[in-house]
Amino acid sequence: MTEYINSSPLKEPLIFDTHAHYDDECFEAEGDALFDELHNHGVGGIITCGCDKESSLKAIEIAEKHDYIYAAVGIHPCNIDSGSTVAETEAICRHKKCVAIGEIGLDYYWNSDEKQAQKEIFSGLLELSNKYSLPVSVHDREAHGDTLDLLKAYKPKGAVHCFSGSVEMAKEILDLGMYIGVGGVITFKNAKKLPDVVKYLPEDRLLLETDAPYLAPVPYRSKTNNSAMIYLTAQKIAEIRETSVEHILKVTFKNAKELFNIK
Repeated sequence: MTEYINSSPLKEPLIFDTHAHYDDECFEAEGDALFDELHNHGVGGIITCGCDKESSLKAIEIAEKHDYIYAAVGIHPCNIDSGSTVAETEAICRHKKCVAIGEIGLDYYWNSDEKQAQKEIFSGLLELSNKYSLPVSVHDREAHGDTLDLLKAYKPKGAVHCFSGSVEMAKEILDLGMYIGVGGVITFKNAKKLPDVVKYLPEDRLLLETDAPYLAPVPYRSKTNNSAMIYLTAQKIAEIRETSVEHILKVTFKNAKELFNIK
């Protein structure tokens, strides 16, 4: 893991990872030492996201131990059969280290047989975000139309994470006042639409993320992702937008703090 953390040369805390999953069992062996190492390599903020009741509670537990880590709690569209409920999510979201409702949304790629059930749970969680004035972290895979319809209906604060849509869809997300999360996929050769989206986005609506342990950027693709690797993502975005890595990191850090109301 240390080899991959060294992908960031930073000593200042300039990286804010707005979407990760540090409850994943692949991180268990590292323990708290992992988070010390990340902080020593420029990671100044992490939001670790839940996908059901169990992982949401784990996200809270991780956030409680580290000042620079925060939790998002939710029910992932592929976890709607986990038995987790909106009411349980509501109880967890009241915790002081919870800054968002997520990961929530729609996935018609992996879970196309339960579209209506997904929409019902997503709607309930969007209501929750509005009730508690918490932003959302939205998963949208091959469900652009229904995702947009529900976001337009509820008008939450928040971000579409791991954005995979077109520039046209990005415009609709921005019109709702929302942000767009970009991760390691921007470094992939098969990222066809995303470079155009990254070039188009106003800088005050851009967020950086990992989706750790998934979607590590090139040259670590297929390896275990971690928040320090955002440096490589920022390098690619800086190249596309013709600016510096430091500028991208500072702007996105500011954006994350503003969206998630982190002082």
